[in-house]
Amino acid sequence: MIINYQDIDDLAKVLKNNNQTLALTNGTFDLLHAGHVTYLKKAKELADILIVGINSDSSVKQYKSPLRPIVPEAYRAELISSLACVDYVVIFPETTATNLIDKIQPDVYVKGGDYTEESLPETPAVKAHGGRITFIPMVDNCSTTNIINKILQVYASEEK
Repeated sequence: MIINYQDIDDLAKVLKNNNQTLALTNGTFDLLHAGHVTYLKKAKELADILIVGINSDSSVKQYKSPLRPIVPEAYRAELISSLACVDYVVIFPETTATNLIDKIQPDVYVKGGDYTEESLPETPAVKAHGGRITFIPMVDNCSTTNIINKILQVYASEEK
């Protein structure tokens, strides 16, 4: 289910009042692939409820490239929300999930294994709310960038 950013803190309070543990993860999730699905399934195992924050189109343009995302935020949110392992999706406007963490106060914040607590800008917010951080290993050779590069390679070879 897709929840409005303005309503996510109220939802989190209701879930916590019902003794549900909350896991939060976030990202662009542009060009959904097997690495994303594997990651989200593992994230769901860490709590009763999995909330996925999707970076807004404007925030992706700020931190990735003016040419990204490839898939608009509403479509990315719809794809992620259709996965059985995902309970709620929220589109958030910032380049980091710090404000989202402040709103949700998750029991566990989940990120990919390419991060460490030291490199993660959200670490202070998670710790301030008494949450823990869990890192899930990345699936080798499975990324949006690899897919984009493969598409470019295929089209470049077809033009010859």
